[in-house]
Amino acid sequence: MKEIEKSKIYILIEITEYVPNSVVSQTIIRKTTGNINIVAIDTGEALAEKISPFDTFIQIIEGSAEVVIDDQPNMLQTGQGIVIPAHTSNIVKANGRSKMISTVIKSGYEGSNV
Repeated sequence: MKEIEKSKIYILIEITEYVPNSVVSQTIIRKTTGNINIVAIDTGEALAEKISPFDTFIQIIEGSAEVVIDDQPNMLQTGQGIVIPAHTSNIVKANGRSKMISTVIKSGYEGSNV
């Protein structure tokens, strides 16, 4: 995925558009130490359930979403964020159309089970 142009001002909710029945992602920054993406999720869609070896910060920038961490549901509204701890099962489900920033930090957990 190609990063967005640097040294340019963006309106975050305009970086990625909704696509019916889909999840669309646009890379903001991708580095070996982590990445930042804008994700647009259409009504009724979800990010695939996963377990990441790294912490992930999710911030809702439009709409609302349910972030389930180790079977514990968390309802997030526009402007709210949550840290998904490394090594935990998680899924993000849209409640209506939703856009979010997903930030993954890939340092600090190498070879660790915390």
